Amino acid sequence: MYTKILVPLDGSPRAEAILPHAEELAKRYQAEIILLRVVEIPSMTGFKGYDPKWHNETLAKLNKEASDYLEGIDQQLQAAGVSVSHQVINGPVVSCVLMAAEETGADLVAMASHGRGGIGRVFYGSVAAGVLHRVDRPLLLIRSRQMDS
Repeated sequence: MYTKILVPLDGSPRAEAILPHAEELAKRYQAEIILLRVVEIPSMTGFKGYDPKWHNETLAKLNKEASDYLEGIDQQLQAAGVSVSHQVINGPVVSCVLMAAEETGADLVAMASHGRGGIGRVFYGSVAAGVLHRVDRPLLLIRSRQMDS
């Protein structure tokens, strides 16, 4: 039924709540899990004193941290017998998740919602809601419980 499962993570324990679900599906259908971390950098265009070298170094550092994070999860899933790969993408989170789903040929996107509602969603937005309203393939969305601050 599923051959590739895209699992976007943001580095939080709440986002990682999807991992047992994705692992179970991957084992059941002998599917590959593709871990994704999106590094979103605010634009510094027009900022007085903008330093491209600093921007590039900061982006490289954030990408390395994201890759190291995914590598750790990758190793845990491999140890559990799951086929897994990972990638880091830069850009707006929702657009990057949708682009990665398309480019990897994922037939399922599996993610956890942080469960923010009301005023929290207004201030922080909702990646899960953005993906839900724009995704063109099946989406497994779980609401994670309060696990971090």
